[in-house]
Amino acid sequence: MNDERTLKIREIAKELLSKGEIAVFIGYGKGTYNGKARPIFVRTPEEADKLIFDSTCSNNLVTYLKFPVVRDEGVVGIVVKGCDAKALVGLIRESQLMREQVRIVAVTCEGVVADDGQLQLRCQYCDVANPTFYDFLVGSPVEDQKPRDFSGLLEKYETMSVEERWEFWQSQFEKCIRCYACRQACPLCYCTRCIVEKNQPQWIETSSHLRGNFAWNIIRAFHLAGRCAGCGACEDACPVDIPLMLLNYKLEKEIWDYFHYRVDLDPESVPPFTTFKTDDRGEFIL
Repeated sequence: MNDERTLKIREIAKELLSKGEIAVFIGYGKGTYNGKARPIFVRTPEEADKLIFDSTCSNNLVTYLKFPVVRDEGVVGIVVKGCDAKALVGLIRESQLMREQVRIVAVTCEGVVADDGQLQLRCQYCDVANPTFYDFLVGSPVEDQKPRDFSGLLEKYETMSVEERWEFWQSQFEKCIRCYACRQACPLCYCTRCIVEKNQPQWIETSSHLRGNFAWNIIRAFHLAGRCAGCGACEDACPVDIPLMLLNYKLEKEIWDYFHYRVDLDPESVPPFTTFKTDDRGEFIL
């Protein structure tokens, strides 16, 4: 458990807390279920010895940064993998977080595993195993950098007829119990009041039936188009195993095909739906 990355993270956390440079450090600690790591908040140098990092560190800790109650504590130290860093940059890019509010400890990552010990799907398409946005970098460079290409994964669904796709997603969305765990787990779902909670006018039916479930899941996917970090937190949190990342991957592919844009680690890059360009091709609109 005490590998090089774990020891280095503890060292950094202790130093930052001892010097008073941060008020809290968000990292991973030993969990109680199936040996899986869990998020922990460390506020003293002594508590830093609870920190770990291994292949079970699946959670995207950046989701805690969207809550004012966390940011209000002061400067926050946080452990991020590459996909997590994309979400953190997204919060900065969208003016939800200031760069000086965080001390970023990025960790090179060969991938994290699911409960069955298999490499998680998102890690098979990760293009940021070696993060480039950080204050501290922990770990040796990962040589096997994977291409961001999930066309093979999507091919089965893209070749379906309209009727077959309808039946597939109907079978998935009818399972939805509207618990909104996907929204709560997503670091980029930060609206103070979600559209699903508005009732004057009521845009989305709140009861758990197919029509409302379709509206909720499709609208949420569209709201993340060009923004999704691909961390898979939504799908991990879903208690009924809806393949939400299929929607996110499909929309990411469309954004790339039409706008040649992909979410990255540059806080100055501009997602296509947040800007207006008179030279946009736009052939697909008409």
